[in-house]
Amino acid sequence: MSATTTQTPPPAAPRVKPAGRANGRIKLTLPVVLLIIAGALIAVSAVRAVTGAEDVTSSGQVAGALASAVPIGLAGLAGLWSERAGVVNIGLEGMMILGTFFGAWAGWQTNAWVAVLAGVLGGALGGLVHAIVTITFGVDHIVAGVAMNILAAGVTSYLAKRWFNVGEAARKGGTPKQSPQLDNAKQFTVPGLSHWLDSVEKHHWFVISDLAGMIGGLVTDISAITLLAIVLFVATFFILWRTPFGLRLRSCGENPVAAESLGVNVYTYKYAAVIISGGLAGLGGVFLAMSTHFYLEGQTGGRGYIGLAAMIFGNWRPGGLAMGAGLFGYADSLQLRNGGPSVHALLLLIAVLLLAMAVWKFYRGARIGAAVALGFAVLLAVWYMLTDSVPDEIVEGTPYVVTLLVMGLSAQRLRMPKADGLPYRKGQSG
Repeated sequence: MSATTTQTPPPAAPRVKPAGRANGRIKLTLPVVLLIIAGALIAVSAVRAVTGAEDVTSSGQVAGALASAVPIGLAGLAGLWSERAGVVNIGLEGMMILGTFFGAWAGWQTNAWVAVLAGVLGGALGGLVHAIVTITFGVDHIVAGVAMNILAAGVTSYLAKRWFNVGEAARKGGTPKQSPQLDNAKQFTVPGLSHWLDSVEKHHWFVISDLAGMIGGLVTDISAITLLAIVLFVATFFILWRTPFGLRLRSCGENPVAAESLGVNVYTYKYAAVIISGGLAGLGGVFLAMSTHFYLEGQTGGRGYIGLAAMIFGNWRPGGLAMGAGLFGYADSLQLRNGGPSVHALLLLIAVLLLAMAVWKFYRGARIGAAVALGFAVLLAVWYMLTDSVPDEIVEGTPYVVTLLVMGLSAQRLRMPKADGLPYRKGQSG
């Protein structure tokens, strides 16, 4: 009798993913990020050279973009803190309004840093109210946020008539809708480097002058609050992703029931996150008031909502949020500085970017997405070639149009905290 042996085939070799890819997507390593930045710089430089719109990469444009990005970024950072703990904060606009008002009220009587403190406390007060309503009483987060925006606008409008339109405030230029003048925070310039970059920028060399203009805008007359905002972005990443406190706070936004079962006081962390959120939004409001040297009714102009959009664009992460805020700030600065001609040049830049997106989507097999991107690229290119400028109505709406475009293009890759906006009651784990 012969025995038959069954041989087991050797296991298949594990599939090795190409370097630089993760789950079929390009992994954003440092070389990849640098390559993307270099490609974007070349594209912007080419558009500047073709259109002759020198303001597209000028130091003034970049400085204006940074100034416009700071309040949006701080509002987005405020939303990130709140939503990472599971509380949706539509009330960012109202908390920014409180920051502008109380910062200006303290600032015209004292100094810039007292104004900053007052604005942060004003925004934190709004955050506390939002926390009480949503966390303790369980009111729907969206409804509570909208109510916060309406309440903040009404309260500051009433107080402005009582505080800015009488006595010494009125003698110093206060009105029912505007505060007396207040001082800005201290500004910094890198000596020597700023002047040298300015001289290189004036030569209008391809890429080199554009790079000099961009860097020059980042090292000339930078507000102390801008530097503080940069520190807060870095600190937020470190605290939320590198400390036990941040891990517990984020667990409240992912699965509060499981967090409670492990001994986490969910209410405490949610309250802390929303109050910090209000303080950050208030700081963004103070920055707006200081930039114009006074409080003005309606001054925030929807930046709280744009900050929320920047946070969503950044996928609830500080790095992506900073990129989104920079993009919106750039669009805002572009329409403020040179209006129609600069925004007209932006049409060509967006067409080039959409063309690159179409090629990439076609390469990835997304034929419908590639066709849509290509269609919009062609429409914008035709619009650019057939016109010399852009109507003022479109120019004024540029930041909001950019917001809609970015949200539409980034919506497929978003991953919000799982328990964001969901009601929670202590003891659910039992």
